[in-house]
Amino acid sequence: MKITKLIHSCLLVEMPAPVNRTALFDPGVMSESVLDVDSLQYLDNVIITHNHPDHMSIPLIKKLVAKFPNARITTTPEVVEQLQAEGITASSEPSAGIEFFDAPHEKIHAPAPQQIGVHYLGLLSDPGDSHSFHETKRILALPVTAPWGSNYQAVELAIELKPQYIIPIHDWHWSDEAREMAYDSMEKAFSEQGITFFKPVTGEPFVIDVA
Repeated sequence: MKITKLIHSCLLVEMPAPVNRTALFDPGVMSESVLDVDSLQYLDNVIITHNHPDHMSIPLIKKLVAKFPNARITTTPEVVEQLQAEGITASSEPSAGIEFFDAPHEKIHAPAPQQIGVHYLGLLSDPGDSHSFHETKRILALPVTAPWGSNYQAVELAIELKPQYIIPIHDWHWSDEAREMAYDSMEKAFSEQGITFFKPVTGEPFVIDVA
């Protein structure tokens, strides 16, 4: 499985043959400057956990749909309605290889949006903006900092759930220096628990052996 982080919570996940499947998670406004749609060769799924702009950029989604009209967009009923108003087809029903799990958006100073947690290909779990979930596959996309949750909460939750691998997401709020320090700290904490923590660099793919 090849994964490329494209700022904040946006992940490009590519599975080679014999699966031959590519998915994009949460293409938000922070990713508009680094996600080169023209360079993408394949796209089968776009997965949007909820409707906040840092997870869903409608202009970016329009570019993706224009190039990949057969890509399936999976999201919440709330987002399906928003996209339909923009002439974009989406579904709130999971398709093959996608399983929903309970991951409610954390409390914020506004009405919380509908949100889905997603298990992808039985390998990778993305809980969106949540630290209130109780299951994960081998690879966990872990939101590590947010106005609605702390890095301490994130680390304690992941240690409890014990995935094999962790990819940090939802970290646009940190400066580069703060991110580097936090990554080093988390890498050490998770290593002591036998968990591999990846320190992604924007736009640079890394590979996880899922054989």
